[in-house]
Amino acid sequence: MNDAGRSPMAAALAEAERAAERGEVPVGAVLVDAATGAVLAASGNRTEELADPTAHAEMLVLREAAQAQGAARLVECDLYVTLEPCAMCAAAISFARIRRLYFGAYDPKGGAVEHGPRFFHQPTCHHRPEIYGGIDESRAGALLRGFFQQRRG
Repeated sequence: MNDAGRSPMAAALAEAERAAERGEVPVGAVLVDAATGAVLAASGNRTEELADPTAHAEMLVLREAAQAQGAARLVECDLYVTLEPCAMCAAAISFARIRRLYFGAYDPKGGAVEHGPRFFHQPTCHHRPEIYGGIDESRAGALLRGFFQQRRG
């Protein structure tokens, strides 16, 4: 549990809900120090707000934590994200040397962990985190479905 008394995935889902309120695709991420459970960074998508196609929740928390720690490698950190990461985020997760990746909803269209390029299974991937998918999958999936249904409206 983090300092607020809720699980890291619950905190990531709260970040995703805030992203949806800003008109962003509701994806949230939380980076945790594996030894202490302390939250190092938390964010939701901000691609529209920042006019930045790389401003995915995962990228934002990796950048924030790396800058705060003064290190590009976040070896003893675990990442919780509400949606299966895309190829860009999977590559960043590998480069950051994240210890464990926990994600909520699977993404058959854009995911790159269990779908598509299966980034961590490629011979050119130098670091593969432990991977746990489907964490609070129904809530994460419902948040995404509701967001897109509302936009199609």
